[in-house]
Amino acid sequence: MELRLAVVQPETLTGAEAPKNVDRAVGYIRQAARDGARLVMLPETYPGPYTVPVNYSPHEALSAVARQEKLYVVGGAVEYVRPDDSGHAPCHNCLYLYGPSGERIGTYRRTTPPGPWIYEGGKFWDFKYQEADELPVFDTEFGKLGILMCSEVYVPELSRVMALKGAIVTLLPAGLWPPELHETWRTLLWARAIENLMITATSRNILAGGSGHAIVCSPEEILLESRRPGVFTVTVDLGRLQWLREQLDRPIDPRPWRTKPGIFKQWLRPELYGTIGASGREEQG
Repeated sequence: MELRLAVVQPETLTGAEAPKNVDRAVGYIRQAARDGARLVMLPETYPGPYTVPVNYSPHEALSAVARQEKLYVVGGAVEYVRPDDSGHAPCHNCLYLYGPSGERIGTYRRTTPPGPWIYEGGKFWDFKYQEADELPVFDTEFGKLGILMCSEVYVPELSRVMALKGAIVTLLPAGLWPPELHETWRTLLWARAIENLMITATSRNILAGGSGHAIVCSPEEILLESRRPGVFTVTVDLGRLQWLREQLDRPIDPRPWRTKPGIFKQWLRPELYGTIGASGREEQG
């Protein structure tokens, strides 16, 4: 089974113009649909809002365009932890999944790191971040979808949980990162694909004068990479991923793969790992 995946890397509007990002996001999604996309990923907190007070919503527009174009859309915004809050009350950083019938299938709320973090009082974001505690995966027509966020790519346990829950694609929409991190980000995104035999993808907001880094990885190659603004669409072979998961690594020549197959059949020893997160935290002080 093949999937047309589009990653959007927008020139993001800020300040008083931020609500215009919603209409621009709709335009990007329509462009992706013309390219044959079935799944469209927008960056972290795009089209927003990404500051408080929360004064606009992307839901009606993203739901409508997903329904009209009959595709899946992942878009981002902040939302108050308690729905009746306002002003500078704590917020979750959210990524929403909309389905081809226009329904909001589910929400991923950033879990890592624990708050407070970098979002308050910045030049771009300004909200009091509170972490969430759930790692859902979502059922789609093409299989299970995992959603994480930005620098959570540095935490391999999160992507592994997505894979163990059955995700064949994990999206990691990003907000901003400095150019000094381009190479490590690229390396880690590909590593998450390799070690979990899944598709991984990211893109980021481009602010005035900046650049982005849109990337789509399979376990065997980097399928797409661009630092320019735009909509980038690629075909990913999900059948190949399922086949790689079903194989066992063995000494044959030539090898019919360019990665280690059978990760979940051959290469796991959970009896050794224990409560790896808790023990690591204790040892590091």
